[in-house]
Amino acid sequence: MTDTSKYHLPHGTSADGSYDLVVTPESAGWGYSGLRILTMRPGQAHALSTGDCEFLVLPLTGSCTVTTDGTAFELAGRTGVFASATDFAYLPRASEALISSAQGGLFALPSARTERGGHPARYGRKEDVPVELRGAGNCSRQVNNYCLPGTFDAEQLLVCEVLTPGGNWSSYPPHKHDEVRTDDSGSAVESELEEIYYFQVAGEDGFAYVGAPPRERSRAWGRVYGTPERPIDVLAEVRSGDTVLIPHGWHGPSIAAPGYDLYYLNVMAGPGQDRAWLICDDPAHGWVRGTWESQESDPHLPFGAKETE
Repeated sequence: MTDTSKYHLPHGTSADGSYDLVVTPESAGWGYSGLRILTMRPGQAHALSTGDCEFLVLPLTGSCTVTTDGTAFELAGRTGVFASATDFAYLPRASEALISSAQGGLFALPSARTERGGHPARYGRKEDVPVELRGAGNCSRQVNNYCLPGTFDAEQLLVCEVLTPGGNWSSYPPHKHDEVRTDDSGSAVESELEEIYYFQVAGEDGFAYVGAPPRERSRAWGRVYGTPERPIDVLAEVRSGDTVLIPHGWHGPSIAAPGYDLYYLNVMAGPGQDRAWLICDDPAHGWVRGTWESQESDPHLPFGAKETE
């Protein structure tokens, strides 16, 4: 018996009203991380109360206006997740916001429960998002670092996107961040973070949108496994709109089938007062990192480069 059915949420199975996906700390059975995926028709508006969570409004496709406390943030957005990074808005806890979209689109609302509220609502420029090429060879991937320590200030929330060319493995070597650990000198080497993976798989046109190609043709795979002390066993065949929850354990690889580029949004949060993303590789596979020194990055990266030339 595996845990796949518990932690793999196929597209539509966790929908609620205007939301294609709703993951809350309560529904996930943990304490901090959340994600909503909002579909908006042209001209539609949506009210969001943040409650005890901080949020990002992150366009996946389309553009929108986010209005809160008398200030309007105009998000230019993007045509799709493989086209470019995007601008975004940050909303603190105990906020009321109105999201409106003239053209409609698909919007991610990652969130983190927090007792703190020191950061104001503000706009994140696309030009300020660090775009990182990570790994090499068939482990090459692109990471858009929206809301991580050192890239954008928040209370508990960490958010990035990973884009993997077809045929490549990402989230590899498998790693974990499910306990606070220090080395012999007392320096922190691992942090405790719950994580959500939200997937889109590109179709034959090279993009994945609302109305992506038939799910039988566009698929990828994700793996989560545990330790003897905290077992977990997930092997999910994922398609556009699917989500995988990672409460603990080693996670990786995420595998893109040849011909089908893979996108996933990472949402992380945890109890640590020092907001940090510190990971530990599975010692059985960490040696793979050493092989990247003699390999080039995948020539398909970065995504969207031809559109900006």
